[in-house]
Amino acid sequence: MATGKTEIVKIIAEKTNISQKQVAECLNAFTETVTEKLAKGDKVQLTGFGTFMTRKRDSREGRNPGTGEKIKIPAGVTPVFKAGKVLKEKVNG
Repeated sequence: MATGKTEIVKIIAEKTNISQKQVAECLNAFTETVTEKLAKGDKVQLTGFGTFMTRKRDSREGRNPGTGEKIKIPAGVTPVFKAGKVLKEKVNG
């Protein structure tokens, strides 16, 4: 089950005794900052948690799932998250 932004804000507010409004502002500032850095081609590394980065994808051939017709998928840049050691260990028990 996915946890949405509203739920994350509420949880952080409870853990930090900071208002939900302030937590939401901080979370928005964080996501905006990460987005801006990735748009510039920079990496954002949070030690122990993980690294946000971009990867270039070459153009490739794909298929339209509705018609089966071959289509050309253009080259582009994709945002990627690579989990850090501490996060991987927590998730894997």
